[in-house]
Amino acid sequence: METSSIKNWITAFRLRTLPLSVSGILLGSMLAYDTGKFDSLVFILALSTVIFLQVLSNLANDLGDGMKGTDNENRVGPQRAVQSGAISVKAMKKAVILFSLLSLATGLPLAWLGTRGMPPSLFWIFIVLALLCVLAAITYTVGKKAYGYLGLGDLFVFLFFGLLSVGGIFVLLTKQWDNLVLLPASAIGLLSAAVLNLNNMRDIENDQASGKNTLVVKIGGNLAKKYHAFLIITPVLLLLLFSYLTTTPGYLFGLLVYVILFPHLRTVMKNQQPRELDPELKKVALSTFFFSLLISIWILI
Repeated sequence: METSSIKNWITAFRLRTLPLSVSGILLGSMLAYDTGKFDSLVFILALSTVIFLQVLSNLANDLGDGMKGTDNENRVGPQRAVQSGAISVKAMKKAVILFSLLSLATGLPLAWLGTRGMPPSLFWIFIVLALLCVLAAITYTVGKKAYGYLGLGDLFVFLFFGLLSVGGIFVLLTKQWDNLVLLPASAIGLLSAAVLNLNNMRDIENDQASGKNTLVVKIGGNLAKKYHAFLIITPVLLLLLFSYLTTTPGYLFGLLVYVILFPHLRTVMKNQQPRELDPELKKVALSTFFFSLLISIWILI
């Protein structure tokens, strides 16, 4: 890669997004631990893989939006590396390739170790999933048919941050599947989608002007608020149902984050200036992480 300051690269990595990305792996691993099954090496490989994938996604997002002109002087959020010229397009492309390889360097051994003793077909299924994760991380904003520009970002976030992250690591650790895991997995997926929805609500004006047809651009700001309420409130119902069906009231410890999320939702519903939503992003992202962490703490104690 071309020489750029370490500070520029660290900024481009967007390290503050990492707690959100590890939420699913943490919760799925602790749910497996709760069944008496755990493998520290598989857990470390999974954690490393999602971190590499998150950084890859952040770099590719910077590259894609920068090349398409979506990141411009009208953008509300922090200035991006390619947009500002802090990192060249050429260097960013090399970084995307590097983190794609790093993701596979941990993701492929994860698939091999996690599926030992299971039917060989499952190994190949997880190999395909690893490749799809890398592809999805890149094509959110990169390419002529970037799915983030088609309003499909929310769906992919729900699938990859929720169902695949929680459910995938649960299978790799326990060597079995439990349909009930879909409930907490969906809760994490919805909260993760809420972060993206909030980001898109903040950027609705610039995205619309730049041709980035996010779901918020497609449905409009008012309906996006109602959709946000759905994303925030539904996880409460899912965790209540999960706790009831598993006869484990301790899982409800995770609902303590709603001390933050309910006031947040009230702020969003009353908002009239999309730019003012920027501080709310951190609240939802960290609340999602603490949702997983609080449940994990209860399991461990």
